[in-house]
Amino acid sequence: MTSRAILRYARISPRKFRLVIPLVKGKKAEEAIAILSAVKKRASGYAIDLLKSAVANAKGNVQGLDTSTLYIAKMIADPGPMLKRFRAASMGRAGSIHKHTSHLTVELDVLRLKTGAAAETKAAEKSKIKKAKTVQAPNKEMKEKEAGHKEKKRKIHKK
Repeated sequence: MTSRAILRYARISPRKFRLVIPLVKGKKAEEAIAILSAVKKRASGYAIDLLKSAVANAKGNVQGLDTSTLYIAKMIADPGPMLKRFRAASMGRAGSIHKHTSHLTVELDVLRLKTGAAAETKAAEKSKIKKAKTVQAPNKEMKEKEAGHKEKKRKIHKK
């Protein structure tokens, strides 16, 4: 069950809001609010309000929902329309000012607990991957190819 909250036309550039996203993506909603309250960025205020709204939406849509099981599945900052203003510049010119806006979206999802069998199979897969990634000693064929390559280089240089 996903819950979504959208804030449109926020007066912050998406680039600045995207600095906050990696701090909280994938974390529980309550934990994310605690993290964002300690961050000294203007974007964190928008993110906190948006998260609180998404949690309230989840409570309203599903009766008896435990909010401690909600985590941030998706957080997006898309560009909105740009407010274009002009300011006087030297020699009678005008310098343009672009005031960026954003459309901010947060999706919360319910954290599903892994069953014992599924967790064991995933752990086994991870151990297989780690074993496959370990560096193995080069075999005889590779050594022979390297030796042949070095001999060719020596012959070329001797001529």
